[in-house]
Amino acid sequence: MGSSGTDRARAQGRAAPLTGFTVAVTADRRAEDLLALLRRRGAHVLHGPAMRTVPLEDDAELRQVTEELIAAPPHIVIGTTAVGLRGWFAAAEGWGVGTGLHEALRGARVLARGPKVKGALRAAGLTEEWSPASESVAEVLDHLRSFALRGARVAVQLHGDPLHDFRTALTEAGADVLAVPVYRWLPPEDPAPLDRLVDAVLAGTVDALPFTSAPAALALIARAQERGVRDQLLRALRESVLVACVGPVTAAPLQALGIPTVAPDRFRLAPLVDVLCEELPARAPDLPVAGHLLSVRGDVALIDGDPRPLPPASAALLRRLAEHPGRVVPRAELLRALPGTGADPHAVDAAISRLRTALGTPGLVQTVVKRGYRLALAS
Repeated sequence: MGSSGTDRARAQGRAAPLTGFTVAVTADRRAEDLLALLRRRGAHVLHGPAMRTVPLEDDAELRQVTEELIAAPPHIVIGTTAVGLRGWFAAAEGWGVGTGLHEALRGARVLARGPKVKGALRAAGLTEEWSPASESVAEVLDHLRSFALRGARVAVQLHGDPLHDFRTALTEAGADVLAVPVYRWLPPEDPAPLDRLVDAVLAGTVDALPFTSAPAALALIARAQERGVRDQLLRALRESVLVACVGPVTAAPLQALGIPTVAPDRFRLAPLVDVLCEELPARAPDLPVAGHLLSVRGDVALIDGDPRPLPPASAALLRRLAEHPGRVVPRAELLRALPGTGADPHAVDAAISRLRTALGTPGLVQTVVKRGYRLALAS
Protein backbone atom coordinates (compact mmCIF):
# COMPACT_ATOMS: atom_id res chain seq x y z
CA MET A 1 0.00 0.00 0.00
CA GLY A 2 1.18 3.54 -0.63
CA SER A 3 2.58 5.36 2.40
CA SER A 4 0.10 8.24 2.04
CA GLY A 5 -2.88 5.96 2.77
CA THR A 6 -1.14 4.46 5.80
CA ASP A 7 -0.05 7.85 7.13
CA ARG A 8 -3.59 9.17 6.78
CA ALA A 9 -4.98 6.17 8.62
CA ARG A 10 -2.47 6.64 11.47
CA ALA A 11 -3.39 10.32 11.72
CA GLN A 12 -7.04 9.31 12.12
CA GLY A 13 -6.10 6.86 14.87
CA ARG A 14 -7.65 3.93 13.03
CA ALA A 15 -7.34 2.26 9.66
CA ALA A 16 -9.41 3.56 6.77
CA PRO A 17 -11.77 0.86 5.42
CA LEU A 18 -9.60 0.11 2.37
CA THR A 19 -6.22 0.40 4.08
CA GLY A 20 -3.90 -2.31 2.76
CA PHE A 21 -6.05 -3.24 -0.22
CA THR A 22 -4.98 -2.72 -3.82
CA VAL A 23 -7.76 -1.65 -6.19
CA ALA A 24 -7.25 -1.60 -9.97
CA VAL A 25 -9.22 0.92 -12.05
CA THR A 26 -9.75 0.65 -15.81
CA ALA A 27 -12.00 3.70 -16.23
CA ASP A 28 -11.14 6.59 -18.52
CA ARG A 29 -14.03 9.04 -18.22
CA ARG A 30 -14.41 10.35 -14.65
CA ALA A 31 -11.46 8.20 -13.60
CA GLU A 32 -10.05 10.92 -11.34
CA ASP A 33 -13.29 11.03 -9.33
CA LEU A 34 -13.14 7.28 -8.72
CA LEU A 35 -9.41 7.32 -7.91
CA ALA A 36 -9.91 10.12 -5.39
CA LEU A 37 -12.77 8.29 -3.66
CA LEU A 38 -10.69 5.13 -3.35
CA ARG A 39 -7.62 6.92 -2.05
CA ARG A 40 -9.65 8.77 0.54
CA ARG A 41 -10.77 5.36 1.85
CA GLY A 42 -7.13 4.27 2.17
CA ALA A 43 -6.75 2.08 -0.94
CA HIS A 44 -3.60 1.72 -2.98
CA VAL A 45 -4.77 2.33 -6.55
CA LEU A 46 -3.48 1.05 -9.89
CA HIS A 47 -4.83 2.93 -12.90
CA GLY A 48 -4.67 1.42 -16.36
CA PRO A 49 -7.34 2.84 -18.71
CA ALA A 50 -8.79 0.08 -20.85
CA MET A 51 -9.98 2.58 -23.46
CA ARG A 52 -10.19 6.27 -24.24
CA THR A 53 -13.28 8.34 -24.91
CA VAL A 54 -13.27 10.27 -28.18
CA PRO A 55 -15.98 12.95 -28.55
CA LEU A 56 -17.51 13.34 -31.99
CA GLU A 57 -18.29 17.05 -32.03
CA ASP A 58 -16.54 17.35 -35.39
CA ASP A 59 -17.60 13.97 -36.71
CA ALA A 60 -19.22 13.92 -40.13
CA GLU A 61 -21.44 10.94 -39.20
CA LEU A 62 -22.92 12.74 -36.19
CA ARG A 63 -23.56 15.86 -38.25
CA GLN A 64 -25.26 13.86 -40.99
CA VAL A 65 -27.58 12.08 -38.51
CA THR A 66 -28.39 15.43 -36.85
CA GLU A 67 -29.37 16.96 -40.18
CA GLU A 68 -31.48 13.91 -41.03
CA LEU A 69 -33.37 14.24 -37.75
CA ILE A 70 -34.00 17.93 -38.33
CA ALA A 71 -35.28 17.21 -41.83
CA ALA A 72 -37.52 14.35 -40.64
CA PRO A 73 -38.11 14.64 -36.86
CA PRO A 74 -38.25 11.42 -34.83
CA HIS A 75 -41.34 10.06 -33.10
CA ILE A 76 -39.27 8.63 -30.22
CA VAL A 77 -35.92 9.71 -28.77
CA ILE A 78 -33.90 7.54 -26.39
CA GLY A 79 -31.17 9.27 -24.38
CA THR A 80 -28.54 6.99 -22.82
CA THR A 81 -25.78 9.24 -21.50
CA ALA A 82 -25.73 12.79 -20.16
CA VAL A 83 -22.20 13.55 -21.37
CA GLY A 84 -23.13 12.44 -24.86
CA LEU A 85 -26.32 14.48 -24.94
CA ARG A 86 -24.54 17.64 -23.81
CA GLY A 87 -21.84 17.08 -26.42
CA TRP A 88 -24.43 16.53 -29.12
CA PHE A 89 -26.35 19.72 -28.31
CA ALA A 90 -23.09 21.70 -28.13
CA ALA A 91 -21.96 20.32 -31.48
CA ALA A 92 -25.30 21.25 -33.06
CA GLU A 93 -24.94 24.80 -31.74
CA GLY A 94 -21.48 24.96 -33.26
CA TRP A 95 -22.84 23.87 -36.62
CA GLY A 96 -25.57 26.50 -36.42
CA VAL A 97 -28.41 23.97 -36.20
CA GLY A 98 -28.99 23.96 -32.43
CA THR A 99 -32.44 25.50 -32.66
CA GLY A 100 -33.46 23.12 -35.41
CA LEU A 101 -32.35 20.09 -33.38
CA HIS A 102 -34.26 21.21 -30.30
CA GLU A 103 -37.41 21.82 -32.34
CA ALA A 104 -37.09 18.38 -33.96
CA LEU A 105 -36.73 16.62 -30.62
CA ARG A 106 -39.34 18.64 -28.76
CA GLY A 107 -42.23 16.95 -30.57
CA ALA A 108 -40.94 13.43 -29.82
CA ARG A 109 -41.68 11.03 -26.98
CA VAL A 110 -38.44 11.14 -24.99
CA LEU A 111 -37.14 8.28 -22.85
CA ALA A 112 -34.13 8.71 -20.56
CA ARG A 113 -31.98 5.81 -19.37
CA GLY A 114 -31.24 7.40 -15.97
CA PRO A 115 -31.38 10.54 -13.81
CA LYS A 116 -28.24 12.10 -15.25
CA VAL A 117 -29.73 11.78 -18.72
CA LYS A 118 -32.94 13.38 -17.44
CA GLY A 119 -30.90 16.29 -16.10
CA ALA A 120 -29.16 16.82 -19.44
CA LEU A 121 -32.47 16.70 -21.31
CA ARG A 122 -34.15 19.19 -18.98
CA ALA A 123 -31.15 21.51 -19.19
CA ALA A 124 -31.70 21.50 -22.95
CA GLY A 125 -35.38 22.36 -22.51
CA LEU A 126 -36.68 18.84 -23.14
CA THR A 127 -38.80 16.72 -20.81
CA GLU A 128 -38.63 12.94 -20.61
CA GLU A 129 -41.80 10.89 -20.68
CA TRP A 130 -40.34 7.91 -18.80
CA SER A 131 -37.14 6.62 -17.23
CA PRO A 132 -36.36 3.15 -15.74
CA ALA A 133 -35.43 2.79 -12.10
CA SER A 134 -32.72 0.30 -13.07
CA GLU A 135 -30.98 2.64 -15.57
CA SER A 136 -30.93 -0.40 -17.85
CA VAL A 137 -31.34 -0.25 -21.63
CA ALA A 138 -32.95 -3.70 -21.34
CA GLU A 139 -35.75 -2.18 -19.26
CA VAL A 140 -36.06 0.66 -21.78
CA LEU A 141 -36.51 -1.96 -24.50
CA ASP A 142 -39.18 -3.76 -22.47
CA HIS A 143 -41.01 -0.46 -22.02
CA LEU A 144 -40.83 0.25 -25.75
CA ARG A 145 -42.54 -3.04 -26.56
CA SER A 146 -45.80 -1.41 -25.44
CA PHE A 147 -45.38 1.30 -28.12
CA ALA A 148 -46.73 1.16 -31.66
CA LEU A 149 -43.30 0.87 -33.25
CA ARG A 150 -44.17 -0.12 -36.80
CA GLY A 151 -43.30 2.84 -38.99
CA ALA A 152 -42.06 4.89 -36.01
CA ARG A 153 -38.88 6.89 -36.46
CA VAL A 154 -36.69 6.20 -33.40
CA ALA A 155 -33.48 8.08 -32.57
CA VAL A 156 -31.18 6.07 -30.27
CA GLN A 157 -28.28 7.93 -28.72
CA LEU A 158 -25.30 5.59 -28.46
CA HIS A 159 -22.75 5.78 -25.66
CA GLY A 160 -19.68 3.99 -26.99
CA ASP A 161 -21.56 0.69 -26.97
CA PRO A 162 -23.20 0.30 -30.40
CA LEU A 163 -26.29 -1.34 -28.77
CA HIS A 164 -26.62 -3.81 -31.64
CA ASP A 165 -29.18 -6.07 -29.93
CA PHE A 166 -31.25 -3.11 -28.76
CA ARG A 167 -31.38 -1.54 -32.20
CA THR A 168 -32.04 -4.88 -33.91
CA ALA A 169 -35.03 -5.53 -31.65
CA LEU A 170 -36.53 -2.15 -32.58
CA THR A 171 -35.90 -2.73 -36.28
CA GLU A 172 -37.54 -6.17 -36.11
CA ALA A 173 -40.55 -4.50 -34.47
CA GLY A 174 -40.89 -2.32 -37.57
CA ALA A 175 -39.21 0.89 -36.37
CA ASP A 176 -37.00 3.11 -38.51
CA VAL A 177 -33.97 3.35 -36.22
CA LEU A 178 -31.37 6.14 -36.43
CA ALA A 179 -28.24 5.69 -34.33
CA VAL A 180 -26.76 8.89 -32.89
CA PRO A 181 -23.02 8.26 -32.25
CA VAL A 182 -22.03 11.04 -29.83
CA TYR A 183 -18.67 9.54 -28.86
CA ARG A 184 -16.61 6.44 -29.44
CA TRP A 185 -14.41 4.32 -27.23
CA LEU A 186 -11.04 3.40 -28.70
CA PRO A 187 -8.03 1.49 -27.32
CA PRO A 188 -5.69 3.57 -25.13
CA GLU A 189 -2.91 5.36 -26.98
CA ASP A 190 -0.40 3.84 -24.54
CA PRO A 191 -1.34 0.29 -23.47
CA ALA A 192 1.55 0.01 -20.97
CA PRO A 193 -0.49 1.08 -17.86
CA LEU A 194 -3.22 -1.42 -18.77
CA ASP A 195 -0.62 -4.15 -19.26
CA ARG A 196 0.85 -3.40 -15.83
CA LEU A 197 -2.64 -3.65 -14.35
CA VAL A 198 -3.19 -7.05 -16.02
CA ASP A 199 0.21 -8.25 -14.77
CA ALA A 200 -0.68 -7.20 -11.22
CA VAL A 201 -3.96 -9.13 -11.38
CA LEU A 202 -2.13 -12.23 -12.62
CA ALA A 203 0.51 -11.82 -9.90
CA GLY A 204 -2.22 -11.89 -7.25
CA THR A 205 -1.52 -8.40 -5.90
CA VAL A 206 -4.90 -6.87 -6.86
CA ASP A 207 -7.75 -7.24 -4.39
CA ALA A 208 -10.58 -5.59 -6.34
CA LEU A 209 -11.56 -4.35 -9.79
CA PRO A 210 -14.45 -1.86 -9.91
CA PHE A 211 -15.95 -1.35 -13.38
CA THR A 212 -18.01 1.64 -14.46
CA SER A 213 -18.86 0.44 -17.97
CA ALA A 214 -19.27 -2.88 -19.77
CA PRO A 215 -17.05 -1.83 -22.71
CA ALA A 216 -14.17 -1.13 -20.31
CA ALA A 217 -14.52 -4.59 -18.76
CA LEU A 218 -14.60 -6.24 -22.18
CA ALA A 219 -11.65 -4.14 -23.34
CA LEU A 220 -9.60 -5.41 -20.39
CA ILE A 221 -10.39 -9.00 -21.33
CA ALA A 222 -9.67 -8.28 -25.01
CA ARG A 223 -6.24 -6.92 -24.08
CA ALA A 224 -5.53 -10.06 -22.07
CA GLN A 225 -6.59 -12.09 -25.12
CA GLU A 226 -4.10 -10.17 -27.29
CA ARG A 227 -1.35 -11.00 -24.83
CA GLY A 228 -2.30 -14.67 -24.60
CA VAL A 229 -3.32 -14.52 -20.92
CA ARG A 230 -7.11 -14.39 -21.19
CA ASP A 231 -7.72 -17.69 -19.42
CA GLN A 232 -5.41 -16.73 -16.54
CA LEU A 233 -7.14 -13.37 -16.17
CA LEU A 234 -10.61 -14.91 -16.17
CA ARG A 235 -9.50 -17.43 -13.54
CA ALA A 236 -8.26 -14.62 -11.29
CA LEU A 237 -11.48 -12.65 -11.73
CA ARG A 238 -13.56 -15.72 -10.95
CA GLU A 239 -11.57 -16.94 -7.96
CA SER A 240 -9.54 -14.27 -6.18
CA VAL A 241 -10.38 -10.70 -7.25
CA LEU A 242 -13.50 -8.91 -6.02
CA VAL A 243 -15.25 -7.62 -9.15
CA ALA A 244 -17.64 -4.74 -8.50
CA CYS A 245 -19.85 -3.15 -11.15
CA VAL A 246 -21.68 0.14 -11.01
CA GLY A 247 -24.88 -1.52 -12.21
CA PRO A 248 -26.43 -4.53 -13.97
CA VAL A 249 -25.65 -3.29 -17.48
CA THR A 250 -21.95 -3.22 -16.64
CA ALA A 251 -22.13 -6.59 -14.87
CA ALA A 252 -23.98 -8.51 -17.59
CA PRO A 253 -21.05 -9.38 -19.94
CA LEU A 254 -18.85 -10.33 -16.97
CA GLN A 255 -21.49 -12.59 -15.47
CA ALA A 256 -21.91 -14.22 -18.89
CA LEU A 257 -18.23 -15.24 -18.58
CA GLY A 258 -18.83 -16.83 -15.20
CA ILE A 259 -17.34 -13.95 -13.21
CA PRO A 260 -19.21 -13.23 -9.95
CA THR A 261 -19.89 -9.54 -9.36
CA VAL A 262 -21.22 -7.25 -6.64
CA ALA A 263 -23.02 -3.95 -7.20
CA PRO A 264 -24.43 -1.05 -5.17
CA ASP A 265 -28.14 -0.33 -4.84
CA ARG A 266 -27.60 3.08 -6.44
CA PHE A 267 -25.66 3.18 -9.68
CA ARG A 268 -23.10 5.85 -8.73
CA LEU A 269 -19.39 6.02 -8.01
CA ALA A 270 -19.67 6.70 -4.27
CA PRO A 271 -21.98 3.73 -3.60
CA LEU A 272 -19.67 1.59 -5.75
CA VAL A 273 -16.77 2.48 -3.46
CA ASP A 274 -19.00 1.85 -0.44
CA VAL A 275 -19.54 -1.72 -1.66
CA LEU A 276 -15.76 -2.24 -1.74
CA CYS A 277 -15.52 -0.82 1.79
CA GLU A 278 -18.00 -3.46 2.95
CA GLU A 279 -16.84 -6.46 0.94
CA LEU A 280 -13.04 -6.25 1.10
CA PRO A 281 -12.66 -6.02 4.91
CA ALA A 282 -15.01 -9.00 5.19
CA ARG A 283 -12.48 -10.98 3.15
CA ALA A 284 -9.76 -10.23 5.72
CA PRO A 285 -11.47 -10.94 9.05
CA ASP A 286 -9.87 -10.14 12.41
CA LEU A 287 -8.02 -13.04 14.01
CA PRO A 288 -7.61 -13.10 17.81
CA VAL A 289 -3.83 -13.49 18.15
CA ALA A 290 -1.87 -13.15 21.42
CA GLY A 291 -4.45 -10.84 22.95
CA HIS A 292 -4.74 -8.66 19.84
CA LEU A 293 -6.92 -8.55 16.73
CA LEU A 294 -4.88 -9.17 13.58
CA SER A 295 -6.06 -8.67 10.00
CA VAL A 296 -3.85 -9.20 6.95
CA ARG A 297 -4.56 -6.93 3.99
CA GLY A 298 -2.09 -7.20 1.13
CA ASP A 299 1.20 -5.71 2.36
CA VAL A 300 -0.34 -4.23 5.52
CA ALA A 301 -1.10 -5.88 8.85
CA LEU A 302 -3.79 -4.31 11.01
CA ILE A 303 -3.14 -4.87 14.70
CA ASP A 304 -6.09 -3.66 16.76
CA GLY A 305 -6.94 -1.43 13.81
CA ASP A 306 -3.47 0.11 13.60
CA PRO A 307 -1.85 -0.35 10.14
CA ARG A 308 1.69 -1.77 10.03
CA PRO A 309 3.25 -1.73 6.53
CA LEU A 310 5.19 -4.90 5.72
CA PRO A 311 8.06 -5.67 3.31
CA PRO A 312 7.00 -8.03 0.50
CA ALA A 313 8.65 -11.13 1.99
CA SER A 314 7.18 -10.46 5.43
CA ALA A 315 3.71 -9.92 3.94
CA ALA A 316 3.98 -13.20 2.01
CA LEU A 317 4.87 -15.10 5.19
CA LEU A 318 2.12 -13.51 7.26
CA ARG A 319 -0.48 -14.27 4.59
CA ARG A 320 0.56 -17.91 4.58
CA LEU A 321 0.43 -18.12 8.39
CA ALA A 322 -2.98 -16.40 8.41
CA GLU A 323 -4.34 -18.95 5.93
CA HIS A 324 -3.83 -21.56 8.67
CA PRO A 325 -4.39 -19.64 11.93
CA GLY A 326 -3.12 -21.54 14.93
CA ARG A 327 -1.68 -24.38 12.85
CA VAL A 328 2.06 -24.98 12.66
CA VAL A 329 3.25 -24.12 9.15
CA PRO A 330 6.46 -26.03 8.30
CA ARG A 331 9.55 -24.14 7.16
CA ALA A 332 9.42 -25.87 3.78
CA GLU A 333 5.91 -24.54 3.17
CA LEU A 334 6.88 -21.04 4.27
CA LEU A 335 9.95 -21.20 2.04
CA ARG A 336 7.71 -21.79 -0.97
CA ALA A 337 5.76 -18.65 -0.05
CA LEU A 338 8.88 -16.47 -0.05
CA PRO A 339 9.58 -14.71 -3.35
CA GLY A 340 12.99 -15.37 -4.91
CA THR A 341 14.70 -17.19 -2.04
CA GLY A 342 15.66 -20.42 -3.79
CA ALA A 343 16.12 -23.40 -1.48
CA ASP A 344 17.86 -21.79 1.50
CA PRO A 345 15.86 -22.82 4.60
CA HIS A 346 17.64 -20.15 6.67
CA ALA A 347 15.84 -17.53 4.55
CA VAL A 348 12.62 -18.39 6.41
CA ASP A 349 14.14 -17.72 9.84
CA ALA A 350 15.57 -14.40 8.66
CA ALA A 351 12.25 -13.40 7.07
CA ILE A 352 10.33 -14.33 10.25
CA SER A 353 12.70 -12.11 12.24
CA ARG A 354 12.00 -9.20 9.88
CA LEU A 355 8.27 -9.93 10.07
CA ARG A 356 8.30 -9.73 13.87
CA THR A 357 10.19 -6.44 13.70
CA ALA A 358 7.71 -5.00 11.19
CA LEU A 359 4.72 -6.10 13.27
CA GLY A 360 6.21 -4.39 16.34
CA THR A 361 4.02 -6.44 18.70
CA PRO A 362 5.66 -9.33 20.59
CA GLY A 363 4.17 -12.80 20.69
CA LEU A 364 2.11 -12.77 17.51
CA VAL A 365 4.30 -15.30 15.68
CA GLN A 366 5.41 -18.33 17.68
CA THR A 367 8.36 -20.60 16.97
CA VAL A 368 7.65 -24.32 17.23
CA VAL A 369 11.07 -25.93 17.61
CA LYS A 370 12.08 -28.23 14.74
CA ARG A 371 8.64 -27.87 13.16
CA GLY A 372 8.01 -24.32 11.95
CA TYR A 373 5.98 -21.28 12.96
CA ARG A 374 2.38 -20.40 13.75
CA LEU A 375 0.18 -17.49 14.72
CA ALA A 376 -0.51 -17.53 18.46
CA LEU A 377 -4.25 -17.89 17.93
CA ALA A 378 -6.32 -17.43 21.08
CA SER A 379 -8.18 -20.57 22.09
